[in-house]
Amino acid sequence: MSLLVVGSVALDTVETPFGTIKEGLGGSATYFSTAASFFTDVQLVAVIGEDFPEEHIRFLKERKVDLEGLERNMGKTFRWQGEYGYQLNEAKTLKTDLNVFELFRPKLPTAYTKAPYLFLGNIDPTIQLDVMKQVVAPKVIACDTMNFWISGNRDGLLKTLAGVHILMINEGEARALSGEFNLVKAAKVILSLGPKTLIVKRGEYGALMFNDNKIFAVPAYPLESVFDPTGAGDSFAGGFMGVIAQNADRANISDATLRQAAIYGSVMASFCVEAFSLDRMRSLTQDDINRRYLAFKDLTGYEYTA
Repeated sequence: MSLLVVGSVALDTVETPFGTIKEGLGGSATYFSTAASFFTDVQLVAVIGEDFPEEHIRFLKERKVDLEGLERNMGKTFRWQGEYGYQLNEAKTLKTDLNVFELFRPKLPTAYTKAPYLFLGNIDPTIQLDVMKQVVAPKVIACDTMNFWISGNRDGLLKTLAGVHILMINEGEARALSGEFNLVKAAKVILSLGPKTLIVKRGEYGALMFNDNKIFAVPAYPLESVFDPTGAGDSFAGGFMGVIAQNADRANISDATLRQAAIYGSVMASFCVEAFSLDRMRSLTQDDINRRYLAFKDLTGYEYTA
């Protein structure tokens, strides 16, 4: 089953205590589609400029990402520059040049309108809502957002959330959206806005999933080397939604499937941070993913015997 993602493709300049990369491949939709491509067919909708390197196009094609919806417009590609301290939990944005992304208004190719699974990256909620209206009877709609939209276009965001099944945001965004500091209370408020499932991404502390009065905690995988956390949340979302789409033959998404998807999301996020940009994904194999999934099961498994 096809998984459609609408978001950004960018060129990132990132500095961490462990190195620097200049104008590497980035963007929320790029990380998402790459991670999801290990599990299902992916259709990508985004915009790039005339200066976007062909080597990045080749990489996405090698991952068998459908690029019919990738527009190349006159002008420069969206660029982001940021840096991380040793905490690595939050980036300090140094510069953002939206360029062609500023005027991007997605128009889905006809084939994409029938996608059963849709993920909306953290773009303007008004645009998210417009994309939702272009897709015919999707089974699952998931989305991300950010504090900029929570405060700057709250009304538009609430309209979008009313039609969304799964929302994925970080701790700060959950608190800003709900007005509650405690994440359990925040989840109750957010789930009352429309989503059936809420995933709160917590960086090095993993993620919490709330649905049907249940809470599932997913740890972050303990790693010896973390080079660049950029895109980890989007890689989590790609792994998560990739598994959801992979189980498309099931009539309903069970709690067990959601939990498995959350584990695979953490698996993909753990690989993402092991190198700058998407470099770790270039050498990643299905065997690597399967081994780390089993390692996650050992990490979280518990059995008491008296």
